[in-house]
Amino acid sequence: MTDLQSEAQPDEQWRIVEPLTLTPLLTAALKVFHELGYHGASVRDIAKRAGVTVPTLYYHHGNKQGILVALMEPGIENVTARASAAVDAAGPSPTAQFGNLVEACVLHMTSRSDIAFLDSELRYLEDAERKSYAAKRKKLENLLVDVLTAGVESGEFTVPDITGTGRALLGMCQSVVLWYRLDGPQTPREVSVLYREIALKAVGVTS
Repeated sequence: MTDLQSEAQPDEQWRIVEPLTLTPLLTAALKVFHELGYHGASVRDIAKRAGVTVPTLYYHHGNKQGILVALMEPGIENVTARASAAVDAAGPSPTAQFGNLVEACVLHMTSRSDIAFLDSELRYLEDAERKSYAAKRKKLENLLVDVLTAGVESGEFTVPDITGTGRALLGMCQSVVLWYRLDGPQTPREVSVLYREIALKAVGVTS
C-alpha cells in the first residue's frame, strides 16, 4: 500500500487508481495493440509476444476481437464505477459532484492511458460487442447529464444544451489520452485538477 492510499479517507478512495491486473496474454496483446493498432495486429503477433501458441490464444479468447473486448470492458466498467463513487462522495452539491466526476474521468485517462486509448478501437467491434460496449459507455454519459441537469435546475450551472455539453466534456476528458504520458512533467492528479477547473468554468462556475 502506498502512502497516498494509507492516508486517503474513505470518501476519497475513488482518487486511488490501481493498475489493472491483466493476464500475461492480455498484457502482451495490449503492447502489440499499442505498437501496431488493433487493425494492424495479428493473432500471431500477439501469441508470439505472449509466448503462447495460436491455438492457446484461441482457447482463452476465441479470436482477436475477444481479446479486444477483454481489454476494453474492464476499463469502461472501472471508470464508470469510479465516476459514480466520486459523485456519491461529493454530497448533494451539483458543483462538487460535477468537479469530482470530471476529475475521476481524467484520472482514469491519465493513470490508465494504456487501457483508455483502446476506446478509439470501438469501430472495430462487431455489432453485438459494439452495442454492449456503447451501452456501458452510455451509463457514464447519463451520469454526467444527470449532474449537469441538477446543476442547471439549482441555478449553479449555465448550460444552454445539457446533452451537447455533456458529450463535449466527455470528449475533452477522453482526448487527454492522446497526449498524456506517465513519464511527462505532470502527474495524473495535476492534470485531473486542471481539467476539473476548466470544466467548471465551461458550465459557468467561476469561483
